[in-house]
Amino acid sequence: MKLLGLIGGTSWVSTVEYYSKINETVNTRLGGLNSAECIIYSLNLQKIKDFNDAGNWEATTQMLVAAGKHLESSGAKALLLCANTLHHVADQVQAQLEIPILHIAEVTANAIHAQGLSRVGLLGTKFTMEYGFFKETLRQQGIETLIPSEVDRQFIHDSIFEELGKGMFTEYTKSKYLSIIQKMGAAGAQGIIAGCTEIPLLINPSDIALPFFDTTVLHCQAAVDFAFP
Repeated sequence: MKLLGLIGGTSWVSTVEYYSKINETVNTRLGGLNSAECIIYSLNLQKIKDFNDAGNWEATTQMLVAAGKHLESSGAKALLLCANTLHHVADQVQAQLEIPILHIAEVTANAIHAQGLSRVGLLGTKFTMEYGFFKETLRQQGIETLIPSEVDRQFIHDSIFEELGKGMFTEYTKSKYLSIIQKMGAAGAQGIIAGCTEIPLLINPSDIALPFFDTTVLHCQAAVDFAFP
């Protein structure tokens, strides 16, 4: 079993899901009392959000590098950034570390490609939806990415930081997400990416007719695959 390093706290709500899903997957595979060997370095989301809102991605990068080096020196053999948005600077962080970062967009692209889909809708923070780091990874697999309208992107972004990241999940917000997803399906999306690790806590695959790609689940499965090759 290889030791996994998780950089979490972004948010703590979804980091709990990471810990649970990784351990559940390990136990399903191995049975008994088996669980994952992992270390979690939990960051302060408020600091990350302040840096990102100010466009100071270099400060975010250095926070992640410092956390990664702590995990690396503690024996971790691979890192997970437990938030989609943080992967905007994954390449810059990777350049300063020795151990690999398991990239959430890459494992998601692989899952979509495996289903033979060529056009998907992407939900997440405005950074994830509007920046190129996720969409370019999909494009390399021949997958086109659709994103919601500007008004809908703002609603999703605000709900992530004002509600979901605090563990607040309301029927009103869920209905708005389902309406947005319906519009994306009408625009040609063949599947939907839950490109924020809190979104699957609000929307279940059974809530929509389209294939639903839970990036948290896919990321955790890739982590377990790495730990148990």
